[in-house]
Amino acid sequence: MDLEAFFEPIQPAILNKEYGHNAFFHHIHCHGETFPEIKGIQIALVGIEEYRGADNDQVENSSLTTNQIRSKLYPLKKGQNNYCIADLGNIKIGQSREETLSLISSIGELLLKMEVLPIFIGGSHDLDLGQYRSYQPMKKLVSLLTVDAKMDMEDKGKPMELHSQDIILNKPNYMFNYCHLAYQSFLTDPELVTTLEKLYFDHVRLGQLRDSFKETEPLIRNADLLSFDVCAIHASDAPGAIDAQPFGLSAEEACQICWFAGMNEKLSSMGIYGYHGKLDDGRSKTASVIATMIWYFIEGFYQRKDSLSFKSSDYIKYTVSLDSKPSILHFYKSKLSGKWWMEIPKNKTEKYKRDTIIPCSYQDYLTAQQGEIPERWVNSQLKLY
Repeated sequence: MDLEAFFEPIQPAILNKEYGHNAFFHHIHCHGETFPEIKGIQIALVGIEEYRGADNDQVENSSLTTNQIRSKLYPLKKGQNNYCIADLGNIKIGQSREETLSLISSIGELLLKMEVLPIFIGGSHDLDLGQYRSYQPMKKLVSLLTVDAKMDMEDKGKPMELHSQDIILNKPNYMFNYCHLAYQSFLTDPELVTTLEKLYFDHVRLGQLRDSFKETEPLIRNADLLSFDVCAIHASDAPGAIDAQPFGLSAEEACQICWFAGMNEKLSSMGIYGYHGKLDDGRSKTASVIATMIWYFIEGFYQRKDSLSFKSSDYIKYTVSLDSKPSILHFYKSKLSGKWWMEIPKNKTEKYKRDTIIPCSYQDYLTAQQGEIPERWVNSQLKLY
């Protein structure tokens, strides 16, 4: 597959601007006159200007959105680490929305095979279905983390809006876990929450997230892919969200989530959706927030420390004995990062590969020490039967 054939170059007006000393722009490879060499690249920015799936008549396909994000991202100062990053430009939009989804899936699949982490920027939130489909050829169970003010599963007469449902019900299904962060109760049908609970999927409403932000870190660390709808950020910080809401995460909290996601060694793709430049304010505030979220994700990526090789000397193994079944639980603590994991027994009848050691918190270990089985352990077991 010739990647270059599927991308439009970045507009010269963006590339020819004067950027300050040590700006992000000077340390990445951009698709201008020539296409970046993918070999050796660790992260690839992928612009998408597909809005036919948006529930907003004001937005349309254009290069406005990604231009504004790039114009805010490129001047930011480079972090402490050496970058191996390419901006591939914008995907050439298909004749139909489904064709664009197919392109996203194919491009994502190729980048994942090359061990390049794609960051999809722009486009409506339904496009994360293409991001998810990138993983299907691997035939490995994956976990999806969605950050959104709403659960996009309600039938409004437009099937294209049901992308979360499409992902969960997609065939073949390789979904091990679905986690929804920062939803708002007054925007969410309680029956949808009940459905997630019946499937043993994780969900954390906005208030709960704020009350125990650190406890959400293991949920973020358990994800293979992240889908972030900027409507989860309140409108005063993100007025350019297609479905802007008066309440939501602050820009700082959104950046913290991206930092945690970047540090997640198993996370291999990210998408920031739901923004359109036409809806932004005169200073392109939302574009600035998204650019900073990308910056924090990249900084987190270059802070990855853990090998996830739990038999190595980098981990301390803790064994907790219980009076019930299971009689023994195994925990692992990284000497490098201080993070915790716990072991889940393999299911002998399981068809697909999956991780048997999942992220947890120190609180889960304390719960086991008190003789109780952590809820995270129970839910992981129930998903397999």
